[in-house]
Amino acid sequence: MSYFNLKKVSTHLWELPKTGNMRVPGRIYVNDKLKSSLFRDNAIDQVRNVAFLEGIQKYSIAMPDIHWGYGFPIGGVAAMDAETGVISPGGVGYDINCGVRFIRTNLQYDDIKDQLPNLVNTIFQNVPTGVGSHHSIQQLSVSELKQVLKLGAKWPIQRGYGKETDLEAIEEFGCLKEADPEKVSSKALRRGSDQPGTLGSGNHFIEIGVIKNVYDEELAQKLRLKKDQIIFMIHTGSRGLGHQVCDDYVHEMLMKIHTLKFELPDKQLACAYIQSPLGKDYFGAMACAANFAWANRQIIMSKVEKAVLQALRTSPSELGYELIYDVCHNIAKFEDHEIDGKTKRICVHRKGATRAFGPGRKELAERFREIGQPVIIPGDMGTESYLCIGTEKAMQETFGSSCHGAGRTMSRHKALRLTNINRVMSDMRNKHIFVKAAKNKTIVEEMSDAYKNVSDVVQTMHEVGIIKKIVRSVPLGVVKG
Repeated sequence: MSYFNLKKVSTHLWELPKTGNMRVPGRIYVNDKLKSSLFRDNAIDQVRNVAFLEGIQKYSIAMPDIHWGYGFPIGGVAAMDAETGVISPGGVGYDINCGVRFIRTNLQYDDIKDQLPNLVNTIFQNVPTGVGSHHSIQQLSVSELKQVLKLGAKWPIQRGYGKETDLEAIEEFGCLKEADPEKVSSKALRRGSDQPGTLGSGNHFIEIGVIKNVYDEELAQKLRLKKDQIIFMIHTGSRGLGHQVCDDYVHEMLMKIHTLKFELPDKQLACAYIQSPLGKDYFGAMACAANFAWANRQIIMSKVEKAVLQALRTSPSELGYELIYDVCHNIAKFEDHEIDGKTKRICVHRKGATRAFGPGRKELAERFREIGQPVIIPGDMGTESYLCIGTEKAMQETFGSSCHGAGRTMSRHKALRLTNINRVMSDMRNKHIFVKAAKNKTIVEEMSDAYKNVSDVVQTMHEVGIIKKIVRSVPLGVVKG
């Protein structure tokens, strides 16, 4: 693939023309600084391949954090006709409902600057991290776990992990109602039974940050955010349960690939018709994994609050710990969007992409309908993150979607070859960031040089008008898996 295959549509927007069996063109959002990164892997080929899928609407879309993934590119968005289209596990990803929470506090930087090591250590002790981490709460029976899969974030709230008002600040109010635990395998249930409230590994994190820049004073005030304020972010997903759900249904769909009425350009795009029994089964199981992830982040959020109260010896009212929003990165959902002047029901796949609804959408809680949906775009453990807001232009161009983070440019294996723990930790110390992880290997794999510049990614979407920047935060302390 070369630059000459891409045609410039407008500022930061490029089109991959419809050729061969592509049903729609591809569209990629990227600025000049990031454009060369498009050709480091085969992600553009994946944008083209997604355009082959039956029922796809308007475009196969990629965000500026695009990089190669399983089947779909990470940073990919594809909307399918809800009646005639297909659903693909590769368009959701293995870590179903991997997502991020952004939490405000009443604390200022001066309140915690001398307590950072203590804060990070206390959080690390209270939230299980790392590969195979388990037993944040008691191991759940099958019937209890199925309740988690049905109720999502409501389940932990009913048991004292957070407040009922938290649900208004969670995408889908923390629960996909289509969840069907009977479509989740016994193996997936076993893997998830002792993992609620656990962080996991990889790029998952708990971050203590401080707001350094405010770009929109009016929106920041409405969200009770200001310069030098301490915030927390939590990034994790559905752990082993979600991975197993994806694995189970990829296998099932590969076995029935011959039933499709079109030819797939890549078997990793294995899919089923949305209205077929297999398509409905996958959606029911995927919704369960999504609900598990919301419950997981809800429990972790509560445990982080308790750890902070313990470490700082303060009160809940003084801490002012409040969820601003929780967004998904890997999910498929049924939504109504305007296409060719008509409202149409579609199934939107967002893989490594974030919902970015503009003002007025009925899916948003009343307090967000006037301003739009908050959009959280984290950097890596050594760089800044952004809280933004969705726009009407996002509704017109991207099915209400934006980028989800910086996007990797280097494999974890390559990162381990190129550097070591001493160099990475020295870099963190120079940035005055305190890092704690279950294994040094994870810290090396997640070094800043393994990612694109998140500010370039966010600025691309901001300048296009898909999102508006509200605040920028920088990390002070990070807990990794």
